[in-house]
Amino acid sequence: MGGRIEAVFSWCGLVAVIGCAFIFDGNTRFPGPWAAVPVVAAVVEHEGDLILARNKAWSTPFYALITGFLEKTDPSPEEAVAREVKEELGLEALSVHFIGHYRFERQNQLILAYHVPAAGIITLGDELADYKRIDPARAKYWPVATGLALRDWLVSKGHQPESFEVPRP
Repeated sequence: MGGRIEAVFSWCGLVAVIGCAFIFDGNTRFPGPWAAVPVVAAVVEHEGDLILARNKAWSTPFYALITGFLEKTDPSPEEAVAREVKEELGLEALSVHFIGHYRFERQNQLILAYHVPAAGIITLGDELADYKRIDPARAKYWPVATGLALRDWLVSKGHQPESFEVPRP
């Protein structure tokens, strides 16, 4: 197999994960439902609009928040989400505000969601196919993980967003 098993303790800013991890080629893979993978998500606000993006790997025409893995080299989740906004949209984070944490059971992920006001000219990164601007007053949310983060942020700004179902591939 070429791998080894070792005990690990990792900290993602909010959640400590203790258990056994499989180490393959320097990459840690946590087995089991007790070790959710930490992912950062950004509700990006640019020039008064929300920016939603479509990943090239998605087979359905769905636009969502900017997301990415919390990497072991990231000093903090806040710096990780600012990095993702820069990598995926080419924008500079002006500030980073924690919204909340959300479970995404289907991918065994813990989403750490942030509101990120950003500036600059949008330049899509390699992983994105497209983006769209949404007036926050007209935004809808999807009732899963990052969609719930978007809902919570919209409600905190005085909006009453409607939900919609995620299209199936």
